[in-house]
Amino acid sequence: MDYAKEYEQKLVTADEAVKIIKSGDWVDYGWCNGTVDALDKALAKRTDELTDINLRGGILLKLPAVFEREDAGEHFTWNSWHMSGIERKLINRGCAYYAPIRYSELPRYYRDSATPDDVAMLQVTPMDKHGYFNFGPNASHLMAVCETAKKIIVEVNQNMPRCLGGFENGIHISQVDFIVEGENPPIAEMGAGGAPTDVDIAVAKLIVEEIPNGACLQLGIGGMPNTVGSMIAESDLKDLGVHTEMYVDAFVDIAKAGKINGSKKNIDRFRQAYAFGCGTKKMYDYIDNNPELLSAPVNYTNDIRSISALDNFISINNAVDLDLFGQINAESAGVKQISGAGGQLDFVLGAYLSNGGKSFICCSSTFKTKDGQLKSRIVPTLAPGSIVTDTRANTHYVVTEYGKVNLKGLSAWQRAEALISIAHPDFRDELIAEADKLKIWRRSNK
Repeated sequence: MDYAKEYEQKLVTADEAVKIIKSGDWVDYGWCNGTVDALDKALAKRTDELTDINLRGGILLKLPAVFEREDAGEHFTWNSWHMSGIERKLINRGCAYYAPIRYSELPRYYRDSATPDDVAMLQVTPMDKHGYFNFGPNASHLMAVCETAKKIIVEVNQNMPRCLGGFENGIHISQVDFIVEGENPPIAEMGAGGAPTDVDIAVAKLIVEEIPNGACLQLGIGGMPNTVGSMIAESDLKDLGVHTEMYVDAFVDIAKAGKINGSKKNIDRFRQAYAFGCGTKKMYDYIDNNPELLSAPVNYTNDIRSISALDNFISINNAVDLDLFGQINAESAGVKQISGAGGQLDFVLGAYLSNGGKSFICCSSTFKTKDGQLKSRIVPTLAPGSIVTDTRANTHYVVTEYGKVNLKGLSAWQRAEALISIAHPDFRDELIAEADKLKIWRRSNK
């Protein structure tokens, strides 16, 4: 097959490609930094012609052109698998809704769906000599999307890093209906955040001392996991491995410090496995054509069986708040959706099944409201409407700047006592009083 000839036959403009979209269609928009750009702008031009277009995607890093108009919600609806700040604003405008699902379930959801996408559009790398377009740092669930969509449009971006080493990380030209050559914008970045706070450093120290040589790491998004990564890079730890949902800048720092070689991994030895990557250009440059990295679908990276097969698995994630029963909310502020279920529960479960494995939920003990009020992140019960991301039966370690506690197997009064011990001192008496009302208080050192 002459792939160059087939390429020319399928090459169209973005405006021509989006003509296949009709009112009532479900359209996949890609994922994270692979969200379409030129195709999005072309579809926005057709706004007045279209109604009831349902778009799917997640972790938007910039506002899609289709939502720039004030009346966008009359034409387009964004259905998000995981929210970013941009998507939270779209919710307030009535244009977006969160679709609750464990991230690891996405590939099966698409393959089993009775209503597949009418059109799938995604950014890819330029085609290689074998006729493949690589998904960049977004293997995630995109092969399942492409296998089930009625029509597939790829938007080529020469700046997209080529992510290798795994499987289901690209699509062949024979499966593609249209090819669009975009404007090659820089790949959207997610900042690594500011300098670590004293709280970040205190929490990170408590976690790093629990990590043995040869451990396999999963880091969530946010300042604290990044600080843990920086501290690992500066530590004496060695022979570390990586098996994670999201590849972040911190892994680059750890790898360049010579701490990662994957030699102790029980599966995928010497490889850093991940479902998607999002960070700064430093990270994109590192993963580009790097044979040490393993780009794989999320139903592999987040599969509890994959995680548990790796000895000394260390999972590090954030929480919004948690209650005295040990329920973890990592995705909402009451009824207001902040992010999503993601893969946190998968890693909490998988890490505990790992030989020597541990999962850590970390957070600052307090936060300040917009009007400057200091509030405790450890609360008697979660606020009405708050989402339980990790159930109390699954929570392992919880860490704040005031200490770390292992909740596994503790009874209700032991949990309350342990969690109050790492709450901010200003709130401990109040929490004790509330725990007493809830009949879960029995001070062990009376």
